[in-house]
Amino acid sequence: MLTRKQRDILTLLIRHVEQHGVAPSFDELCDAAGLKSKSGIHRLMSGLEERGYIARLHNRARAVSILRHIDGSDYTENRPNPNTATTQDSAKAIYEDVVEIPLLGKIAAGSPITALSDHSNLMTVPQYMIGRGEYFALTIEGDSMIDAGILDGDTVLIERSDTAQTGEIVVALIDHEEATLKRLRRKAHSIALEPANSRYETRIFGPDQVKIQGKLKGLIRQY
Repeated sequence: MLTRKQRDILTLLIRHVEQHGVAPSFDELCDAAGLKSKSGIHRLMSGLEERGYIARLHNRARAVSILRHIDGSDYTENRPNPNTATTQDSAKAIYEDVVEIPLLGKIAAGSPITALSDHSNLMTVPQYMIGRGEYFALTIEGDSMIDAGILDGDTVLIERSDTAQTGEIVVALIDHEEATLKRLRRKAHSIALEPANSRYETRIFGPDQVKIQGKLKGLIRQY
């Protein structure tokens, strides 16, 4: 069963396709739904995908297809657009800008692990999830940040930066050898790397022991 907001978004998708022959952009969905953040649209779209009402076309960049009507019946549309990527004859696609960023490997949300250096893999992410800076992605290993909503197996999107404000979640390189994802706390002449799980202790370092490599800007979770 769909939530009210999911039904609203699916209604907007179908209505726009039937009125204009093409699916709306994420910006148009935000405006039509009265939402301020594209991340809210992203969550609703993910929920529709999980329930089989839409499908992401992972083999075709920037496309998502409408598969079912609100009542659960197969989606049909009498004006197929030959320029629209589909997974079935009647499907319509929603396009969004995407970018490729390096997927550098695993980062510990627990005990620190080896510093990150693998630039051989790339992953595609929606442009709206990142800004204009330089970004990279990491796969979380461990549970020390679960109270911040960061789970083992999640993929985090990191903006490269060598500075951060106290309270921000950062990728920290410790003693030029080990990398970890923690909340940064500056305390006088020391730096604290703080977990978000009471099972783990905050670690304190001298300022010359910790190098900030980036700041957390987004998260992707697969079910």
